[in-house]
Amino acid sequence: MCGIVGYIGKKNSLPIIIEGLRRLEYRGYDSAGVSIINDKAKVLNYKKVGRVGEMNDNIDKDIFQGSIGIGHTRWATHGVPNDVNAHPHFDMDDNVVIVHNGIIENYKQIKTKLLAEGFQFSSDTDTEVLANLINYYFRQTNDFEKSVRLALNEVEGTYGLACLCAKEPDKVIVARNGSPLLLGVGIEETIVSSDASAVINHTKNVVYLEDGDMAILTKNGFKMKTIHDVKIYREAHKIDFLLEDIEKSGYDHFMLKEICEQPDTIQNTYRGRINFDSGIAKLGGLDSVFDKMLNAKRFIITACGTAWHAGLVGEYMIEQFCRIPVEVEYASEFRYRRPIIDEDDVVILISQSGETADTLAALREAKKFGATTIGIVNVIGSTIAREVDAGTYVHAGPEIGVASTKAFTSQVMSLALITMMIAAEKNTISKESLIEIATELRNIPGKIKKMIDAKEDYKKVADAFKNANNVLYLGRGFNFPVALEGALKLKEISYIHAEGYPAAEMKHGPIALIDENMPVVFIAPQDRTYDKIISNIEEVKARKGRIIALASDDDDNINSYADYVLRVPKTLALFAPILNVIPLQFLSYYVAASRGCDVDQPRNLAKSVTVE
Repeated sequence: MCGIVGYIGKKNSLPIIIEGLRRLEYRGYDSAGVSIINDKAKVLNYKKVGRVGEMNDNIDKDIFQGSIGIGHTRWATHGVPNDVNAHPHFDMDDNVVIVHNGIIENYKQIKTKLLAEGFQFSSDTDTEVLANLINYYFRQTNDFEKSVRLALNEVEGTYGLACLCAKEPDKVIVARNGSPLLLGVGIEETIVSSDASAVINHTKNVVYLEDGDMAILTKNGFKMKTIHDVKIYREAHKIDFLLEDIEKSGYDHFMLKEICEQPDTIQNTYRGRINFDSGIAKLGGLDSVFDKMLNAKRFIITACGTAWHAGLVGEYMIEQFCRIPVEVEYASEFRYRRPIIDEDDVVILISQSGETADTLAALREAKKFGATTIGIVNVIGSTIAREVDAGTYVHAGPEIGVASTKAFTSQVMSLALITMMIAAEKNTISKESLIEIATELRNIPGKIKKMIDAKEDYKKVADAFKNANNVLYLGRGFNFPVALEGALKLKEISYIHAEGYPAAEMKHGPIALIDENMPVVFIAPQDRTYDKIISNIEEVKARKGRIIALASDDDDNINSYADYVLRVPKTLALFAPILNVIPLQFLSYYVAASRGCDVDQPRNLAKSVTVE
């Protein structure tokens, strides 16, 4: 969840590292720091609690000059955010300096061993323990590369790391186990990063490290081997997005930009994957496992956070249209509860980053039992994308805002395409219905654009309850997961407590909370549950609750029940979650912005959860 950048080449490393850290700040922003090796082979270190910009404003750029360096932006796991716990970390001899993303699970045992050897520690972090462990072996071997290997063979846990050595100041050593790391390969320079966004301004050629890999970087290039000293080769890949894709492009926040990109991102998800004349969908990345999908005993969808909500929508879709049993699991629970899995199961793993630690662990658990694994991933070349049996990219483009928006709708669209593909082959849907769905699919981007054009209407509603302390979101059927997602968005970025429930469950507890200060958001499309939703609304009105209804744009009846109405174009049930979530995204955004919250980098959150 932290961001790592390193550089070795012929240029001054500091501005490249700072630029990279700014682009990675969505991964963590508690503190930041850099270590530079200057032309006198001296290691210079600076770190500071707070954002990358604060570090950049305070560092002496005249002194921090050198063509080798590493940097870090932190999301705290071990130790509170402060200057001492910020990365980089040195060992007690000021020989080894390291930046690290991940968790060393056995750091306490290692620390006890090192304390017995006379080592001293100044921070509360597991990373400082690793720096001292590397130096422990350096004292014995006088070999930086070997010392890193020996240390990494002793640690348990996850890491993406980059380290320097004062006594071997001509190299950077990097390694990965469970936390993403890549090398940007330029002309007479190599940039190491947690994420391609930090290198795209310098090169589009990247090499992804696999678990157990390490790379030794010098000004002449790099060599790769495993931590067991076996030489390896990893193929280079091309970055598939442009620099402007990770810029704000005139928007106040990345989140607003990404909400407004959804007409295009939805189109990118289905482009080339559906025949509009027949309604037949085809996802080429699933060809190799399609027969297993058709004959699956059940589907298990596993994910975390927003992706889990998309998975819930997928459950409704696949069960209704394909008649295949579906279970949706939190990935964080899946691996620990000894799930019953066999080779007739298909496990779908959903992750925007493709690096989510719990989802990756669930993938490996499923593969251990012989299940067919399918990934729905946004980031090309990510670990989940590489390890699944088959998969599909959502093609939403880089998502920088911590609160996921366009990735959610693209994940739901991918699940809709999978549903159409299976249902057509199993004949669980009529040809006429397939064509109707395909015809409506063409209209979805335009309908999203219509809502984007009405965003000022949503802003007015947001202004009306920006000071609420609690908000309840209610929906039924396909829209229950949307209620969950709407509530999650609000609490993530505005810090207002919010909960999503099936509307019928309101009477089983949440109704006790309702009074004149409690806004209740109802997702109330004119479908077969409409009358039931109206009954729920009346129950809230009887208790003086403030009602915000998300309703079809031609529903005049709703005006007599709701205090505020968010209008949504009509669509088919399959696509309702995609449209209905858009006003809720805007609502969360405008509430948070009006409260002065940091929309793109909300407190305590990071974009990609790569540690447990």
